[in-house]
Amino acid sequence: MKKKLLKISIVGKTNAGKSTLLNNLIGETLSITNKKINTTEDLILGISNIRNNQLIFYDTPGLQQIKNINRDNFKLKHNLWDGINKSDLILYLVDITKYKFDEIINNVNKLKETNKIIIIIFNKNDLIEKNIILPKIKELNEKIKIDSYFSISAKKKLGLINLQKYLLTKTYQNKWIYNENEISNKDDIFITNETTRNAILDLLHKEIPYNIKIINKDYKFLINGDLKIKQEIQFKNIRYKKIILGKKGEKIKEIRKKSQNNISKILGKRVHLYIKLIRSNA
Repeated sequence: MKKKLLKISIVGKTNAGKSTLLNNLIGETLSITNKKINTTEDLILGISNIRNNQLIFYDTPGLQQIKNINRDNFKLKHNLWDGINKSDLILYLVDITKYKFDEIINNVNKLKETNKIIIIIFNKNDLIEKNIILPKIKELNEKIKIDSYFSISAKKKLGLINLQKYLLTKTYQNKWIYNENEISNKDDIFITNETTRNAILDLLHKEIPYNIKIINKDYKFLINGDLKIKQEIQFKNIRYKKIILGKKGEKIKEIRKKSQNNISKILGKRVHLYIKLIRSNA
């Protein structure tokens, strides 16, 4: 049976559910999910091999990076367009509970400049009345022409099978880019670092230092099969240290415990996580 391929970028505003969709389409936690803005900084790649078909998904930063560019969002904008340009098809994910007609029209018109197949996916359909979506599709169809619409709940895994079946109809004959047993361009060290970053995002609320870096210093399996991980949280501004530590060091303990538990769930291993705070001059 000849190999077939399809490269797909998942775009949408922050919190539309892009990372949740990617994780559930692949069946693994590859990209962190968090309600804070711009939690996906890197271009995360997920791979789903179904029979002779290889689906490659790019989880991109928030679609708000499609417009203004400045020093702070250059990396985010680059990664957004990198994912779009590499793909054959664009899944434009819309949080149906925050539907904005003009915004969708403007974004689709901008995406159409790439000459890619565009699919609009209304996500979080478990949070609305079922009769709301069809009128919105009709409203959009009067202004724009795209390939198709889907209604899903990425979190509840509703509608994903139909979406997957549709994507398989769009694959084309081509050599696979990745091996059969690969599911991502990111390794377990990246995922464990991201898990710690997600714990920080969860627990530091509005005081989050987005310019911190999580660096792996040690990652090894012990004789008993447990996993030992040492990480550094690197920061430039000295005031971040006090925020991350918390009163009497309670906050960093909470971050370590949350990340350790989540890493253990993701990897299916007992994990011993050690975290050190380091001020970086780089």
